[in-house]
Amino acid sequence: MSHHHDSTHIDWDEHAQLLEQGAELQSPMYRQTADWLRELVPAGGVRRVLDIGSGPGVITGLLAEAFPYAEVVAVDAAAPLLERAQARAARNGQADRVRTHLAELPEGIEDLGEADLVWAAGSVHHLGDQRAVLGALARLVRPGGLVAVLEGGLPARHLPRDFGIGRPGLESRVGAAVDEWFARMRSELPGAKDEVEDWRALLAASGLTPSGTRSFLLDIPAPVPAAVRAQLLSAFAWQRRLVEGLLPDEDIAVLDRLLDPEDPEGLLRRSDAYMLAARTVFTARKD
Repeated sequence: MSHHHDSTHIDWDEHAQLLEQGAELQSPMYRQTADWLRELVPAGGVRRVLDIGSGPGVITGLLAEAFPYAEVVAVDAAAPLLERAQARAARNGQADRVRTHLAELPEGIEDLGEADLVWAAGSVHHLGDQRAVLGALARLVRPGGLVAVLEGGLPARHLPRDFGIGRPGLESRVGAAVDEWFARMRSELPGAKDEVEDWRALLAASGLTPSGTRSFLLDIPAPVPAAVRAQLLSAFAWQRRLVEGLLPDEDIAVLDRLLDPEDPEGLLRRSDAYMLAARTVFTARKD
């Protein structure tokens, strides 16, 4: 899910529900990821897990399922998201093992304590000096433990290249505009440094031993159920805000039609909308 308005800053409170619903839809993919991590670091040896940039705690709960002997700590800078994470843990019967930790990173990394598994899904790229952040996370891992970073993959797609309105290839152009927004967002981060996004090499530079990379597929074919359709509407609305001023007026007009619940060509009424994405996880072990 991609995150211009007049600002590149994200209001996590406003988008809490979008984040939570999106993660719930992707739970099958994340459950596969957690199962794979359990192959790399056996559940019996994991006593503490850090979920860095946990958001509303959907993946936190899946990690608690996969590692039943571990305390799992949801770490985020947004208190409203951590409140959702705590409520979710209570609903899932995990309140005794799931903790929350409010922290502004990277300054607060050293206060997180040691862990056997450090999981960071789409959070490292929100910090200016990614190399330094990975080095700090590596120092938290106990010998034999694992750092797992979800970054990159393939851009999500939801519509055919030509879906009948506007110029074909809209999602590719939106993706390019979001990339432009992303570059600007990163340039404005405190301590921002350009970095080649070779995550395996960056983990190795942190003193860890790379231990496997794997991509996981999310595939919900058309026609999608109502819950997915509602999530697509929210996601497109979010992107519409980001790309304001970065796309030609004709593309913005098509996005507005897609977002119109009364338009027969809108997302809520289309039979060809789908959800397809791939997410890549890079892992490295502390010797």
